[in-house]
Amino acid sequence: MSRIFHFVLALAVVAILAILVGRDRKSIRVHFIIQLLAIEILLAYFFLNSQIGLGFVQGFSAMFDKLLGFAAEGTDFVFGNMNKQGLAFFFLNVLCPIVFISALIGILQHIRVLPFVIRIIGTVLSKINGMGKLESFNAVSSLILGQSENFIAYKDILGKMSERRIYTMAATAMSTVSMSIVGAYTTMLAPKYVVAALVLNMFSTFIVLSLLNPYWVEKDEDLQMNHPHEGQSFFEMLGEYILAGFKVAIIVSAMLIGFIALISAVNALFSLLFGISFQGILGYIFFPLAWVMGVPAHESLQVGSIMATKLVSNEFVAMIDLQKAAGELSQRSVGIISVFLVSFANFSSIGIVSGAIKGLNEHQGNVVSRYGLKLVYGSTLVSVLSAAIVGLVI
Repeated sequence: MSRIFHFVLALAVVAILAILVGRDRKSIRVHFIIQLLAIEILLAYFFLNSQIGLGFVQGFSAMFDKLLGFAAEGTDFVFGNMNKQGLAFFFLNVLCPIVFISALIGILQHIRVLPFVIRIIGTVLSKINGMGKLESFNAVSSLILGQSENFIAYKDILGKMSERRIYTMAATAMSTVSMSIVGAYTTMLAPKYVVAALVLNMFSTFIVLSLLNPYWVEKDEDLQMNHPHEGQSFFEMLGEYILAGFKVAIIVSAMLIGFIALISAVNALFSLLFGISFQGILGYIFFPLAWVMGVPAHESLQVGSIMATKLVSNEFVAMIDLQKAAGELSQRSVGIISVFLVSFANFSSIGIVSGAIKGLNEHQGNVVSRYGLKLVYGSTLVSVLSAAIVGLVI
C-alpha cells in the first residue's frame, strides 16, 4: 500500500507542477496520458521484475560488456598498462569507450539503418502518444544520435516549426540520453536500471509534455530525415564520428574536473560559514521529492542531495556520489535514484541543446535559450516520474 500511495502522490505532484507552468490546459488530452502511463508501468515491470525482461536486460548488458571489451583493446594500445593497473580508471574505462560506441553509431547512420529504425518506431509511438510524428521521431533519434547530433537530421525543417514544437524537440533531447554514453553509465550503475530508464524516460517525456506543453498538430511538416553525412565517403564519416566521440569524452572529463573541484570548494565555504555543506542545503530542498518518489524517509535527505548534484552539475558527478553512498542506502533507494540520474536534465544541457540548434537556425536557437529554465524544470519532472514508476514496481 505504501508503494501505491507514494506513486499516486508522485503522479499528483508531477501533474500539478507541470500544469502550473503550462499553458493552454484545454488542449490536454487525458486519455493519451492514461494510455502512456499504463504502458510505462507495464514496461517498468517487464524490465525489472519479469524473467523475460530481466533476460533482455542481461543480454543488453552482455552486449555492452562485449563492446566495452573491444573498446578496451584500443585504449590499451594507446595507454599501455595504465588500464590494466587500474590507473586513471574513470577516463580509461568509462569515458574512452564513448569513442568506439560513437564510431558504431556513425556506421549504422551511414548505411541508413538508424533512419529506418527511427522512422518505424516513431510512427508507432505517434499512434500511442497523440503527438505529431515529428515529435515521436525525435524521441527515438535523440536517444540514438545524441543531444547535439540529433538536430542535424532536422536542419531543413527547424525554421518551419512553431515555438511549442521546438520546445518539445529540445525538451525531449534533454530528457533522454545518447546511446553512445550508455556504456559509460553501465560501468557506474546496475545495467537493469540504465535500460529501464532509457525506455521509461521516453514515455515520461510524452506524459510531462502533454501536461506542460499541450498542442494539436494540424499537419506534420515534411518528415523526410536528412542524411547528415550526405556526400561523405565511409572513412570520412568514420573519422568524423570517432573525433566526435573523443570530443565528448574530453568535454565530460573537463566538466567533471571543474564541477567536482567547484563543488568541493563551495561545500568547504558553506561548511565554514554556515556549518552545513552546499549539497546538504540542496538535499533539504530535494528531500520532499525524494520521499514522494518512494525513497524511505530516513534516506531521502541523502538521495535528495544526489538529485541536487545532478541538477547543478551533471549526471556523472551525481553517479560518483551515488557510488560512494551506495553502501548506506537500501536497494530500493539505489534503484529509484539510479533511474532518476539517467538523463541529461541539468543546467549545462541548456547550452548544449541551444548551441546545437543555434548552429542550424539562429532564431530557433534563441527560442530554446529563452525557455532554458523551463526546459530543465520539465526534464527534471520527467526524471521524477520515471523514478516514481520504478519505485512502484521494485
